[in-house]
Amino acid sequence: MKRTLLSLLAVIFALTASAQGFKGRILKLDFRKPVTERGGSSVDVGLSGVSRSGSTSLLDLERALEKAAEDPEIALVFMTPDKLSAGAATTEEIRAALARFRASGKPILSYSTGFSTNTYYLASVADKVVLNPAGYGMIAGMSSTQYFLKDALDSLGIRIQLIRHGKYKSAGERFIRNDISPENREQYETMLRSIWTNRMEEVAASRGTTVAALDSLVDNLALDAPESWLKNGLVDELAHRDEVEHYFAVLFGKAPDKLDFITLEDYADKLRKGSGGKVAVVFADGEISRDGSDGIVGNRMAQTLASVRRDEDVKAVVFRVNSPGGEVVASDLIRREIELLRKEGKPVIASYGDYAASGGYWISSPADRIFSGRSTLTGSIGVFGLVPVIGDAVKKHLKVNLVSINTHAHSDAMSGIRAMDETETAQYQAHIEAIYDRFVSLVAESRGKTREAVDEIAQGRVWAGRDAIGIGLVDEFGTLLDAVHYAAEKAGLKSYRIACYPARKKGLKAILSDDGTEPLVRVPEVPASLRNYVTPGEHTLARLPYVITIQ
Repeated sequence: MKRTLLSLLAVIFALTASAQGFKGRILKLDFRKPVTERGGSSVDVGLSGVSRSGSTSLLDLERALEKAAEDPEIALVFMTPDKLSAGAATTEEIRAALARFRASGKPILSYSTGFSTNTYYLASVADKVVLNPAGYGMIAGMSSTQYFLKDALDSLGIRIQLIRHGKYKSAGERFIRNDISPENREQYETMLRSIWTNRMEEVAASRGTTVAALDSLVDNLALDAPESWLKNGLVDELAHRDEVEHYFAVLFGKAPDKLDFITLEDYADKLRKGSGGKVAVVFADGEISRDGSDGIVGNRMAQTLASVRRDEDVKAVVFRVNSPGGEVVASDLIRREIELLRKEGKPVIASYGDYAASGGYWISSPADRIFSGRSTLTGSIGVFGLVPVIGDAVKKHLKVNLVSINTHAHSDAMSGIRAMDETETAQYQAHIEAIYDRFVSLVAESRGKTREAVDEIAQGRVWAGRDAIGIGLVDEFGTLLDAVHYAAEKAGLKSYRIACYPARKKGLKAILSDDGTEPLVRVPEVPASLRNYVTPGEHTLARLPYVITIQ
């Protein structure tokens, strides 16, 4: 009975497309690899041995779907999102790219063996959503769990001195409190509700329902067994994989083993690079620091931007930022190069990924225009510093007495051996205040606002992109590819080629990569975020309090 129904639907679908049915290839998105900013492959060396890993480039995915929409050889997209591994804003971009493919008149079929919030959000863009009859999917809303360490640190005799500006700047709060502050709770509740509402609005539009109806289903835990998804109109069919293949066979008039599939990765490999002037896409992905080989290293990123500035073939720049922030000095080095690029007369368009907050906003706010996702976390205009005091803990637990020999009254300030006194604390607070004032002034200048207006939306508060556009932190909702097209148009380019930076090295240079690009072989190191937190006295940070993952 089920196969008969699927076959009937396939025939109807085929007749609406062509009297002779579908022709061409099926573009397959199986999400076996995570979708990341740059994509690529590497060999990971760890305690458990050597393993190979890889990821799909978001830009390649977007370009492939754009090309497939106009390619007569591609008939439709078959998507299996079960293994999707991507951040909230990244998933939003993938969905937008699929929606544009669908708008071209070509259909999308999604098949799942189960749903999470993220995978159903993506699947719902399809013309036909199919769930395995034994599949399970429970959507219970969104939640952020935060942890507080003060009681544990107190028991160890460790004290953390937190110096900050911004009542919402909750980075470091976990070390000095045993519960969430009212301001932090407020910003997280607003942010989560904003991201959730945006997702449900898109799902409701795709499935012909309302946000209120979806919220009711979620509140009442009405979505679990496959039949509940079908009953509530959130999937179109319950079917096994072989029945879906039979569906395609009817559509194309071929035996299942004769169907012509091509993976998105293989299709993307065939894309032409283009010709004409270059649009440089510069990826700033990760924590911002002054040293190390992971994330965004200040001097190296500044050098990359300087080389782009000097390249006469580069006519426009897309600065792709996916960063929760990091060190202030490193951030300022990068920001300066963005300013110099603009002075050179090259349009600089910022494109935001999952995060472009605090230091991530510092480095990108001078751009001519800022594209953001509705789920992007941005803002967090605030500054903080941490000084761990471990002298008492060492004495208590290790029976080691630490004695400082100083030449001046404050030589051992921020050494971690003792707490800062009132004079030292006041001096550090003044330092933080000066950086905050500069941060606010830079944003005000870049965004055409008064300092008072920026301060009102700053104070370290994190904003979802959906809300950030209304307060002037970003200019437009759009994908990375939207930013590329806009940059080319701004530069007056009718034809262009995309060049990605930092340039990838090859061969032995790639294996030994120490220039901020992704090495072929990775040996684990201490993350910049942890180095910054635990190194006494060296780092003033403009950073998000947490990295948030939405499942």
